[in-house]
Amino acid sequence: MRRPIAALTAALALTALPACGSAEQPAADGKDKVNAGVIAIVDTAPIHLGKAKGFFDRQNIDLTITPVQGGAASVSGAVSNQFQFAFANTTSLLTAREQGLDVKVVANGVSSTGEPGKDFGAVLVKNDSPIRTAKDLAGKKVSVNQLKNIGDTTIRASVRKAGGDPSAIEFVELAFPDAPAALDNGRVDAIWVVEPFVSQALSHGARAVSWNFAEAVDDLTVAMYFTNGKTDPDLVKRFTAAMNESLAYADAHPDEAREILKSYTKIAPEVIAKINLPRWGTEINRESVQAIADLARADGVLKNKADVAALLP
Repeated sequence: MRRPIAALTAALALTALPACGSAEQPAADGKDKVNAGVIAIVDTAPIHLGKAKGFFDRQNIDLTITPVQGGAASVSGAVSNQFQFAFANTTSLLTAREQGLDVKVVANGVSSTGEPGKDFGAVLVKNDSPIRTAKDLAGKKVSVNQLKNIGDTTIRASVRKAGGDPSAIEFVELAFPDAPAALDNGRVDAIWVVEPFVSQALSHGARAVSWNFAEAVDDLTVAMYFTNGKTDPDLVKRFTAAMNESLAYADAHPDEAREILKSYTKIAPEVIAKINLPRWGTEINRESVQAIADLARADGVLKNKADVAALLP
């Protein structure tokens, strides 16, 4: 079970921080040393590809990519100055802002393809399950990787759109790697997973009943890169330029994006070849961020109306 963002922030603040510290440090070659806290998943292929292609070097940035376990660790690492930049999903960032944490988005991270059947996140059931559509998830037990976050919010929205009542869904927190086994042994009725777990589960007989990112909100911005309010504005500008070049390149070169996954994930090559890749556009869909904020407030994830403008660039 993940600890709340605020608790993680306090814990990190009491620990010794790496040498990169809060301020970017000049490297021996004159480049700014930057540490980015990034989850080692399919979504973050562009930053790894951009580093390999030299896009950050060209912006005078000596980039270190540090793997983190999830959005809460990314947020706490950024606000405690462990990282100059980090990656987290939209709901995690909205929650951080509501808690008074100083986070500011600098670039898009990953977006839904908007195509049910061809997206990177889905709700899956056993092949013989009586659940046939998102509407049938009402009253069922569904796993998500983190409670009160983007998974359950978008699943509820998908169920509503299909004409079902999401209020009785029982969400169970399970890490993505553990979810398929929980489905197989009947611990839950359905699982929400993202790639590569979607393709892996489908290949073992699971069946998709909802593509919640694609169904919940049009052109959904799922996650973004961000910093804290103390990062040098010139460095932010250069990081954003390198990140946008990385996003555009990954989106235009899916074969290279798949190949770079082999360098930082443990996904089997045969799975990498068939997973659904997300979209890596450079534009943040502000309307989708606002829509997620409104849904999260309606679901009780956020207590107040979110100031989306203060979060986004």
